[in-house]
Amino acid sequence: MASPQWVVTQDKTFRKWLNSKLAVRQLKPVESLQKDLADGVKLIHLLEILGNESLGKYASNPRLRVQKCENVHKSLEFIKGRGIGLYNIGAEDIVDGNLKLILGLIWTLILRFTITDINAEGLTAKEGLLLWCQRKTACYQGVEVRDFSTSWNDGLAFCALLDIHRPDLIDFDQLDKNDHKGNTALAFKLASEEIGIPSLLDVEDVCDVPKPDERSLMTYIAYWFHAFSHLDRIETAGRRVEKFVEVMQSAWDMQHNFEKRMAELLRQISETQKQWEAATFVGTYTDAKQQSMQFSVYKKTLKRAWVAEKADLMSLLGNIKTKLGTYGLKDYVPPPHLSLQNLDRVWTQLMQAENKRSMQINQKIREIKEWLRKQFSQAANEFALCLNTVTMEISGLDGDPERQLRTVRELHSNIIPLELELHRIKQLDNDCEEANIEENDHTVHSYDDLEYEYGLAKESVTKKLGFLENQIVARNMTNLTPIQLEEWESVFRHFDRDHSNTLQELEFSAALASLGLVYDEEEMHEVFQDVSEGRSQVTFEQFIRFMVEETEDQNSAGQVFQSFREVADGKQYVTEVDLRHSLIPDSMIEDLVKNMPSITLDNGRKGYDYEKYMESLMAGSTNGGANGSHH
Repeated sequence: MASPQWVVTQDKTFRKWLNSKLAVRQLKPVESLQKDLADGVKLIHLLEILGNESLGKYASNPRLRVQKCENVHKSLEFIKGRGIGLYNIGAEDIVDGNLKLILGLIWTLILRFTITDINAEGLTAKEGLLLWCQRKTACYQGVEVRDFSTSWNDGLAFCALLDIHRPDLIDFDQLDKNDHKGNTALAFKLASEEIGIPSLLDVEDVCDVPKPDERSLMTYIAYWFHAFSHLDRIETAGRRVEKFVEVMQSAWDMQHNFEKRMAELLRQISETQKQWEAATFVGTYTDAKQQSMQFSVYKKTLKRAWVAEKADLMSLLGNIKTKLGTYGLKDYVPPPHLSLQNLDRVWTQLMQAENKRSMQINQKIREIKEWLRKQFSQAANEFALCLNTVTMEISGLDGDPERQLRTVRELHSNIIPLELELHRIKQLDNDCEEANIEENDHTVHSYDDLEYEYGLAKESVTKKLGFLENQIVARNMTNLTPIQLEEWESVFRHFDRDHSNTLQELEFSAALASLGLVYDEEEMHEVFQDVSEGRSQVTFEQFIRFMVEETEDQNSAGQVFQSFREVADGKQYVTEVDLRHSLIPDSMIEDLVKNMPSITLDNGRKGYDYEKYMESLMAGSTNGGANGSHH
């Protein structure tokens, strides 16, 4: 009579399970559970492997039934000694080859040594294994694990377990969900070849079977659980090792970063101190101020960066120690030359060097400022003394005009070069302003005062020189009256705008026009070229000689009287307005109104009697006058 399908399946599955255990002792595989376990030898080997202990002496090659029964009895007693309950089975049942009882015994061993350690949340081994399968396959569409029977006959649950643990081996989404045998065969093949799970079942034991054997499936799936749990433990251990390596690498990186940054900070501090020690001053305020500004920039930029870096390094070292302490690792101690203690020592030296550098710069600036004060005061005092000497000599001149002229010319030749010295004083004054020097106890003179006084002295010498030259010229003009000389000299000085004792062409033309000598432009240019002898200006002497030539035999009393009458427009008196309209210089008008007899007019204004004035100055009668040419 044929055995039930479950018996056939369990016989095959349990036999494969038993052989996978016996393989560690390289024993001959069991081919029949009924025959190969009857002498108890392989059963003892199995229990020693499962229990990891020896069962003692036994008949290793039993021939008699009693020896076989003793071996089996020893095995059953060992099982009972482990607290495993055995019911309705004796040594004779095994020796006689009762397959169903043998399958029950092996299932008991499978439960105890393969499945019992599978538990979850206080559930039984079966429930724990089922919960594990459900959780692992819950996210896969079309997979619903409800039991250890029909839930597995399409192979998708096995493929899902593979995909969730080893997605590199299978692509669940690409599977043909209707190919039950193909999916199951693929899962069994990958499990055996890639994972090392014994092939306890065949595809036919699971696929398209109305009700696959639960115990066989549990036995096989238990191997999947242990295999993947082992992988999980390896992964967990790997992650732990990875985490440890990451921590160590991070700690090493932090240590390297600390040492690199500390070395760089110490190098920069040392380099800066060497630059300060080697620094020299060229002696100018600009150089000293530039070094002062550089030192100020250092304190606002580089020094502050160092302060921040110092704080960061202290924090970094604390973080390194904390990280190592958290994982119970050996504490990190920086090399002595990179320690915080050495940094504090170097920092103290830096503060001392900073103070020294600041004092050097400030002292040099004070020295340069005092030197600039003395340079300016020395030049200013000497310049003021020269100006005072010139003034005194000018004011003390008397005696022969030629001797005075020689003295004044010498003074003039000496005062002109003083302008170069004034420029030097200006530069010294600029240097003092640049150095923010507002007071100078070494002198009472300022550049502005000296510039003003120099202008006065130069003008005084120039005027004195012109006056003397003009006086000598006038003295040599014997045919001039004092009034003529005074008038022409006054006109000459009035139009000599630059006090050069010469007249440019326009100035010469204006002077002649004020004296009543008017020419057209072309004629005026010819006159100027003739009088100046081809030069660009007319001297006082040339001007006087020209006027003498032009007015010679034309300035008789009658002619002067006639000129006054023309100015008065025929009246017997002249007004101040008439005089101004005739372009007579203001200074001359003031002299005329002061010396001419005044009369009161009908409108209450003043008029001046030029007839009586001329009679008092000229010999003979002026009435009628003489005819003369007038330009």
